[in-house]
Amino acid sequence: MTKKILIINTGGTLSSVMEDSGLCPGLKTEDIAKELRMVSGDTDLEMMDLFSLDSANIFPEDWAKIAATIANVRDDYSGIVLIHGTDTMAYTASMLSFMLPNINIPVVLTGSQLSMANPVADAMENCRCAIHMASAGYPGIFLAFNRKVMLGCRASKTRSLSFDAFDSINYPYVARISSLGMKVQKDLIPGRRGTFHLCNQYSDKVFMLKMFPGIHRSVLKSLQEMGYKGLYIEAYGMGGMPFLKHDFIAELGKLIEGGMTVLVGTQCKYDGSSLRIYETGRRALASGVLEAYDMTSEAALTKLMWVLGRTSDQREIRDYFSVSLCNEVSIPE
Repeated sequence: MTKKILIINTGGTLSSVMEDSGLCPGLKTEDIAKELRMVSGDTDLEMMDLFSLDSANIFPEDWAKIAATIANVRDDYSGIVLIHGTDTMAYTASMLSFMLPNINIPVVLTGSQLSMANPVADAMENCRCAIHMASAGYPGIFLAFNRKVMLGCRASKTRSLSFDAFDSINYPYVARISSLGMKVQKDLIPGRRGTFHLCNQYSDKVFMLKMFPGIHRSVLKSLQEMGYKGLYIEAYGMGGMPFLKHDFIAELGKLIEGGMTVLVGTQCKYDGSSLRIYETGRRALASGVLEAYDMTSEAALTKLMWVLGRTSDQREIRDYFSVSLCNEVSIPE
């Protein structure tokens, strides 16, 4: 039976053209349909133009629209490929992992480092990988790039120029393409845990802060005054933050007492946080922070936005961060 795959275009480098103002999205799906069908094998492709945006211009409301669009058409297709700019693609992939729980088809994000209009671009190979993963029949949210497929909630852009632009952080690749074809590691793909339901509510009152030597605790009070409800901190190493000279951790405790949710991870790409080892981490836990463990920054931030869009109850928020929803985190026993 021929698989029917929907290609949703949101813009990005893959569909860009050179204008006087610089490289910007300009190609529509009708412009790239012929090339896509050359790499689609025996799948039946349909096209949809949703946005035509540089991914730097993708905002949370766009995530909600993408999720709703996928939810509305999912029963009509065997799989969906979402063409997206690379700069924020990992954020979108992470958020869709939360907004589309128990999706019954594969949804695969991809893009490229060079426009499809460029004869040496990586665009066609990335689309080939995404289309074949979308037709492979494994439900979930994935990101395909440079002949590798990763869980959407584990992907991160790690290189700005290389065609090998994305890594799967703290989690194996779920599929690879080699001279033997595409090999899928089925046991690495989380199974569905219930029926599908669209959950595209979110809170945009979330801030991400990267620690640096000399950061002053006064910035935290400013965030509270601006009405932020959630804060994700990329701390040092295993989760270190200052508590001498400027007692940053004590100030976090005041925010938490005032109702803000504070999630702490690490600015290191690999291995994750462990707040129970050093004094600084234990002080942070005692103040009431939640721990991100080995989540990517993209997954940590989007999960925080998604959770706060669902509830303001502190006990429920803690429950959400005590479990893995889509294999986005490994929580030590």
